[in-house]
Amino acid sequence: MSFVCIVDDDASVRSGVGNLLKAVGYTTVTFSSGEEFLASTVVDDALCVLLDVRMQGMQGLEVQRQLNAQGRHIPVVFMSAHDDDDTVARALRHGAVGFLRKPFEEEVLLDSIELAIGRKHGAH
Repeated sequence: MSFVCIVDDDASVRSGVGNLLKAVGYTTVTFSSGEEFLASTVVDDALCVLLDVRMQGMQGLEVQRQLNAQGRHIPVVFMSAHDDDDTVARALRHGAVGFLRKPFEEEVLLDSIELAIGRKHGAH
């Protein structure tokens, strides 16, 4: 089974995004930290990961760096209410599929996920 993983330290974001994705047919798994996500057994089954930039503990860019270092090619879509041009540029330079500024519209989120899944399956 494949999942959309949601990694955010804000429970309301995890719940809201998870409920939206379930409503349109995705299976989701949520994580409250980057460390929890990286230690999970579902990482290798992830279609994509929605990853918050700023979290308690390991930050989103570090999670992305760890995935890359481990050779795990999981499309990443960053989410953040606290971003700057440098952070966005670094995320995209290191392979992120997208960067969503919170609050984002449902359609923008769903389009980003479709792009990420297409990237996972080799459609560029």
